[in-house]
Amino acid sequence: MFVLKPLKRRIVYVGTFELIAIAASTLLLMFLSGGDAQGSLPVAIAVSLIAVTWNYTFNLMFEKWEARRQSTGRSVWVRIAHAFIFEFGLFVIIIPIYMVWYSVGFWKAFQMEAVLLLFFLIYTFIFTYIFDMIFTLPQAMVAAE
Repeated sequence: MFVLKPLKRRIVYVGTFELIAIAASTLLLMFLSGGDAQGSLPVAIAVSLIAVTWNYTFNLMFEKWEARRQSTGRSVWVRIAHAFIFEFGLFVIIIPIYMVWYSVGFWKAFQMEAVLLLFFLIYTFIFTYIFDMIFTLPQAMVAAE
């Protein structure tokens, strides 16, 4: 196990997560669109950059909203709302990109994004689980001593 300072841990996490995500998304988009890697890699990279930017922006706005409410914690309902609003925002941003890039209608773009959303749900869980085993949280090492 490795211990990284929080900022470095986040950078390694996001970098590794997104590199694997781009490769996997390229393959999925190739399959879903019937195209080749040259047609899907650029959109996979663009969507990755959009997802990272949206994640940062959305969480910044969400945390500001929580601060205005003087929230002391996140209930299950707030976490559910957070996840759904985040994913809905990503859907709204990405579906038009698929429509234009792949010259498909709304329904086909929606289906493509739904498949990718399901993939990312599973991928995120597995990746985070493995990442946490390799790069343990600093507080976990202190607690183990």
